[in-house]
Amino acid sequence: MTSLLAAGPATRRRRVSTRVWRGLTYLSLILLMAPAAWLLINVVAKAWTHWQWSVLWTQLTPTGGGLRDQILGTFILMLGVFIIAGTIGVFAGIHLAEFARPRQFSGRVSGPLRTASDVLAGFPSIVLGYVGYVALVVGLGWKLSLLPALIILSIMVIPYIAKNTETSLRQVPTGYREGAEALGMSAGYGLRKVVLKSALPGIMTGLLLALAIACGETAPLIYTAGFSNTLPHSLTGSQFPYLTYMVFTGYNSPETQYHYLAYDAALILVVIVMLLLVLSRIVVSRTQRHSESSRSTGGGGLRARMRARAQKNEPLLGITGAPPR
Repeated sequence: MTSLLAAGPATRRRRVSTRVWRGLTYLSLILLMAPAAWLLINVVAKAWTHWQWSVLWTQLTPTGGGLRDQILGTFILMLGVFIIAGTIGVFAGIHLAEFARPRQFSGRVSGPLRTASDVLAGFPSIVLGYVGYVALVVGLGWKLSLLPALIILSIMVIPYIAKNTETSLRQVPTGYREGAEALGMSAGYGLRKVVLKSALPGIMTGLLLALAIACGETAPLIYTAGFSNTLPHSLTGSQFPYLTYMVFTGYNSPETQYHYLAYDAALILVVIVMLLLVLSRIVVSRTQRHSESSRSTGGGGLRARMRARAQKNEPLLGITGAPPR
């Protein structure tokens, strides 16, 4: 009886502490969502009062106009970053997760590589922009143009993609790799067909996050791309248009029409980021559903493949020259 009575206050304390921690999590969620909602509502309210759909297909002029070339320039920057940073970052993450062996040379250099990647991710974007200006714009004589901007933006987001890819690959169960090896798949084939498919949701999320970061940058683009009202016809030698510059300069401009264009550019950027987030959710949901369906039918599929190989008198492990039974 004494032990039962003594357990009462402890139970009440646990309940109180659980409710307190739950309340703190709700408060943290509110503190996280409130600024984002406030910014979103403010941008939409400022832009929607004077919004005109013609801003999407008309050119920027000294008296106002639209943001057609700036929108296209932002999409070109995102596409270039997706190709350059996506390729390098994903392959770097694959190497760190799959091929960096502890007792080999690749394993010994993987630690310094991760440290260098973390340090690079911590550099301010304006510092990277200044380095790009000194090394690429002035040093190589490329001038303010698209190519230096793409290189600097890619350098800025590669650490995020590489780290996210490595983390996603390390979360794939070891049984997937062992099952692929048991079926006679080579390491590269199993990586492409089994491991990467399971890690695809995390990898795509990292890529889309990198695109969202790239499309919202201003400081490195001012140092490397400059600004232009129209799209150039070469990668180097001519300045480049993008939306964030209009937000940066239009808001501080004394002309009212540029204030309107700044709000329009901010709204378009918010819509682009929201579309990227929705796209990432769609990719994650579809790939996870495919992975779960494959996992639920994985045993039957494996047995069917083994029976098919047995009927053809093929070795189950894919080893040629196996002795007959």
